[in-house]
Amino acid sequence: MDERERDRRQLKRVAAECAVVNLRKTARAVTQFFDEALGPSGLRATQFAVLVAVALTDPPTMTRIARALVMDPSTVTRDLRLLERAGMVATADGKDRRTRFVGVTPEGRDRLTAALPLWEQAQHRVVRRVGGSRWREILHELSAVRTLARDSHEAL
Repeated sequence: MDERERDRRQLKRVAAECAVVNLRKTARAVTQFFDEALGPSGLRATQFAVLVAVALTDPPTMTRIARALVMDPSTVTRDLRLLERAGMVATADGKDRRTRFVGVTPEGRDRLTAALPLWEQAQHRVVRRVGGSRWREILHELSAVRTLARDSHEAL
């Protein structure tokens, strides 16, 4: 077997087995499904997730929101800037320049209120399709993978 064939076999294995490849493909498919479901609310799935995190994080600092979403702080800052331009969140300076607080505006609350029943329907379809107990197992396993990845990242 020549080197090209070995490389091709290895690349096929990567495509079939790689955690990042498969989790990202799944995430994109699920995101597309929820984007379509949430469409009438005017929110995309990523915006919905960020608004939910802002609404639930206490105190709602950019750093804590990034941690809650397991996102890079610069990505959260960019996403929040877009939501702020759309009038869905507002930011305020903290006691020092390193801290910024974020809050959901009335417009953001209205969008969340419109999105929640749509999310409920989409979530119900996912759980019904997968099965309730299997869905709980998947959530448990995804949590274990996140923990593994976080622990490995911190070890570096």
